[in-house]
This record gives sequence, structure tokens and C-alpha cells, in this order.
Amino acid sequence: MATLLNNQMLHGGDYNPDQWLDRPDILKKDIELMKQAHVNCVSVGIFAWSSLEPEEGHYTFGWLKDVIDTLYSNGIYTVLATPSGARPTWMAHKYPEVLRVDQTLHRNHMGGRHNHCYTSPIYRQKVWEMDKRLAEAFGKHPGVLLWHLSNEYGGACYCPLCQAEFRSWLKEKYGTLDALNKAWWTAFWSHTYTDWEQVEAPGPRGEELLHGLVLDWRRFVTARTVDFCSWEKQAVRAGGSDLPVTTNMMGFYYDLDYTKFKDVVDIVSWDNYPNWRGEASDVDTAIHTAATHDLMRCVQHEPFLMMENTPSQVNWHSVNRLKAPGMHELASLQAVAHGSNSVQYFQWRQSRGASEKFHGAVIDHYGESDTRVFQEVTHVGERLEGLSALCHANVQPQVAILFDRENEWALDAACGPRNGAMHYEQTMESHYQAFWRMGINVDLISEEDDLSDYRLVIAPMLYLHRAGIADKLRDFVAGGGTLVGTYWSGLVDENDLCFEGPTPGGNLTDVYGLRTEEIDGLRDEDCNHMIWNGKTYQLRELCELVRPKDAKTLAIYSDDFYAGKSVLTVNRFGKGYAYFLASRAEDSFYRDFYRLLIEQVGVTPVLGKTELPEGVTASKRTAKDGRAFIIVQNYTSKTVCFPLENPLTNLENGQAGDSLTLQPYGVMFLSE
Repeated sequence: MATLLNNQMLHGGDYNPDQWLDRPDILKKDIELMKQAHVNCVSVGIFAWSSLEPEEGHYTFGWLKDVIDTLYSNGIYTVLATPSGARPTWMAHKYPEVLRVDQTLHRNHMGGRHNHCYTSPIYRQKVWEMDKRLAEAFGKHPGVLLWHLSNEYGGACYCPLCQAEFRSWLKEKYGTLDALNKAWWTAFWSHTYTDWEQVEAPGPRGEELLHGLVLDWRRFVTARTVDFCSWEKQAVRAGGSDLPVTTNMMGFYYDLDYTKFKDVVDIVSWDNYPNWRGEASDVDTAIHTAATHDLMRCVQHEPFLMMENTPSQVNWHSVNRLKAPGMHELASLQAVAHGSNSVQYFQWRQSRGASEKFHGAVIDHYGESDTRVFQEVTHVGERLEGLSALCHANVQPQVAILFDRENEWALDAACGPRNGAMHYEQTMESHYQAFWRMGINVDLISEEDDLSDYRLVIAPMLYLHRAGIADKLRDFVAGGGTLVGTYWSGLVDENDLCFEGPTPGGNLTDVYGLRTEEIDGLRDEDCNHMIWNGKTYQLRELCELVRPKDAKTLAIYSDDFYAGKSVLTVNRFGKGYAYFLASRAEDSFYRDFYRLLIEQVGVTPVLGKTELPEGVTASKRTAKDGRAFIIVQNYTSKTVCFPLENPLTNLENGQAGDSLTLQPYGVMFLSE
């Protein structure tokens, strides 16, 4: 089991045999087609509670044993799920307490999925019993590879049980009401709490403008979800299983801080559904997806699993496009380029009914293998079998961009210069895309991460300071690192209270060699400009006015009443340098700026001085023995040819060359 997980790329997907138990012919054919498609593992049981416990206390695991046994006898392993993502109808009607209460304080009816309370003692008891029994029955089965806890945890419950748990969480954090009132600045509008029972979750019928409350509620929702995930892990351990556990995350999912799961799951996995051929260009979609892979990898800074992606199209966009020929293969192997050790699909076979009956699948309703989708999936499986050497190789960037979920929550809640349109994630991607286009690996890290392994750290819109981030940035620059900071940074502490004195706070004003004074919020149709290095660039959204002290001005505003004031500065601090960008620039500026900056800090693109064509990028995974694997990807519909600075060997066919030719949507694995 461990040998497969550690030494071979996983290829498979979500398999729902419980929907076909009355069709043995279908189940038999599934095995034949899986082997044909080079599938070596499938996820089973994700939404199978009603088939595993059709009545309370009546467990029917026989069908699951038959499925796992049959898969294993045919060389296919099982990623076994706990079914807590969707509770059975009988439970919701017998125990309505398990259903969530929404933000308007109304209890939901039975329906959907993830419509359950993470605090409910009844639900926890039922989940514990189910998970423990599954572990006892299958936790030592030679065909079971990994535990898949629940499915896409998410959402909040506002029931009295969760409200009480929130108050307990706050008591543990603050100790006293005086400390809480001070942290939340409750004297504003005379909202001081005099009894813990007065504290309620934020909502439309109550308090929504105490920013400390709003931020702490979001933190609590993550803590409650992590606790439930840990509860499930404890249940399978109580059942005697020591197999590794994972849960499928959702990339830039706003409502959870996934970094808090790093010590609970044994391996990170996530579900990847980019909108290829959608409103954004395929190159822009590739950039966003690459950043998401990097975000997920950086939860543990280890290789991860892509637990789901669609082999064709999804069903939830207003318009659902097909993938062009070659695009599925490229999109699948993009995950491998950024650190995934798997390509897995939702779903193996299309359902006949309900909301996902037209969601893409390896096997559609036609049910045969002579389809374009099946052939492309098969080719991916063939290629993955030749890439096992990458399983022990990780991505090791020298560049990091700070992307902190708690910072985003606080930034979005602030009643500031652009309410509801601060675009934190998009701003991060404006910086990220410059490195993607140059073929430079990037880590997306939180404020809790260590900075010592990087040469260049970029901290866009670091509004909220926590986890000692100011001291870490200060030490990083003083020790010889290069920092790029931006507008709207260093304004509040971890409780969302504004720093007193000069900003950026936390003793960063001398690092940047300046202090900020005012910030101008621009309308979407407005822009300012700056001239840097002989070129003019548009500035949009926010323009901060700074007062340099020791910093050297590199560019100034050209418009409005603050024309002539600094917009780009640099300051020597200790052995390093700190740059400050006072406005959001157009993407071309970041490409030009970072192209020069990487030379100064000694960061080398994956392909050295090779000039990458538009829409082409390169990534690198490095093994512990130093062997490097380079993955070059073409996200255009055109064939591209370009010379290499140094000859490279094709990992899959052994041929060496000093140039590359990539077909439309082509991807190539190379070694130095």
C-alpha cells in the first residue's frame, strides 16, 4: 500500500458503485474499462451513507467489501471515504438537530449536502460510529490505500450549539470579557459586552460591523471544521487503522483557512475545476490554476494529490465548455508540474439522475471506451506510469508570495477606500503571473510560514499583521533578503485594531525607509500613471501617498493632486533591500520589474536564459538526491518551437536536444 502511494503516480477517480448495485454487468464492465484506462486507484464511498446504513443501526458493508476485493484482485487500490459529507434522510428526520441553522437563524430542511452541524453531539456520535466501523472492517485491507475524510468540508452553522461553542472558543482565547471588549473595540456604538451570553455570531439580524467579531467568527468556523476533521481521523484510528488520511480541499475557497489543516491530514489533496475556454483566456486560466496548485502544495510544503478534476466539462457554469483536444492531458499534467502525485477525476461513471447527471465523467451514458474523453484519459494514465521518478521530487522555489487567508478576511471586512472591491486574490496573481511567464517556481505562503529559504518575498496588501510577521520580514531583509511590499499594508494587528503611530506598523517603516500617510480609492474607470525605466504604466484601484525618509524614489505619480509623489521606492536595510509599490500597476509592469529584480537577487528561471514564447511556462521538481525534472507546458492552440540555453533529455523517450517543439496544449518532461 505505502509502496504505491509513495512510488507511483495515482490515476483514477471518484467511483460510486453504490449507485449501480442492481447492475452487476455495469460493475463488471467498470473493472475492464479501468484496466484499459490504466487506472490504479479509485475513491469509494464518498456519499454512500444510505447504502452503508439504510436504517439506524443496520449496517450493510457486504457490497463495499465485494467492491474493494474485486478492485484489489484486478490491481486497483481503494481510497476509502467516510460518508459524512451527506447524511441519510432517516437521520435528518429523526434527529433534526443534525441540520444546520443558517445565518438568518432558521434551521435548514433535509436536502443538499454538507447540511449538517459540526457541533451536534448526535451527528458526531453517528459519524464516529460509522467511521470506526469502516476502519474496523477495512482499515487493514491490503487493497485500501488511504482514508478520504468526508468531502469538501465547508459552511457554517449558527445553531445554539455552535453559538455556545463559539463563546467557549472566545473564552479560551481572551480569558476575560475586558480583554475581548478591548480587542474588538466594543465601546464604539456602545456595544460593550457585560456577559458572555450576550456574544452572538455576526449576522444580518444582529452585529456585522464589529470587525474583530467578524474576523474571530471566521477563525472559529475554520477551527470547528478542523476539529470535526480531526474527530473523523480519531474515529478511524479508534477502529484500528493507521493508514494516512486526507480530505479534499477546494483551492482558494474563501470560507476556510486551509493552513490550519496541515497538522491533521497526512497528505493534502484538492479538487481542481478550472474554467478552460471560458470568459478568461486559457493562459490566464492556466496562471490561476498554477497558483492554486502552489497554494495547496504550500499547506504542508510537500507533494500533494489532485483528488478531483473533470475529464471533459463541468455542469455548474452558466455555459459549460468542452476541453479542446490535448487540453485535458495538459491540465492534468499541470498538477504534476506543481507537485501533485496523482491525477484523479470526478467522476468515473456518469450518474443517471440528479444534479450531476451531466457532469463530465470518464465513462458517459453511452458506456463504451471508443470516445475522445476515454482515449485522452487512457493516454494520461500511460504517461503517468512513466513518471514515477517524480514522486520523490518536490518543488523548491526561491520566491514566495504572502497570501494569507486571515489577512483577506480582515481586508475585505474593513470599511475602507474600496468597499467590496479590494481584489486581494487578483492582486496576488498580478505579481504571480510575472514569474509564471518567466518559468520561475513560486510558493504561496501564509504569515505563519518561515521565510529563511527564500531570496525574494513579495507581500502584497499585507493589511493585517499576525504570527510575528513584521519581525520575520524585518529579519529576512536584514539578513540579506529582498522584500517587495505594497500599499494598504501594516495597518492593523491580529485583532484588526489599527496600529498607533507610523505605518506600515510593526516596526516596518524603517525597513521600507518611509511612512504612509493617505490612500486614494479610484473608481474602476479611473487610472493614474507612473513612468519607470523609460516606460509609462497605468495605476488603478488604490494610490497610496507615502513620505520617504531613507528610501530612494524610483518612480512618481504623474496625475492628480499628488503628481510628483513617490509611487515606487527602494531602501537598503541591513544586508538586504525593501521595495515599496504604492499603487496597483498593470500586469506588464510586474513582468518588467521582476525580470530585472530576479537578476539582482540571483533567482534563475527553470530554463535559464531561454526566452519562453507567449503562453508557455516551465516548472521544476527536485529530488532529494539533487536530480531535477523540468516540465514545459504550452497553453496555446499553436505549435511552438524555441532553442534551449542548455541541452535537455526527454524523460519519457530518452532523446536529448538543444531545442524544444511543443504541440498545441503539449507538455514535456525533461531532465538535466
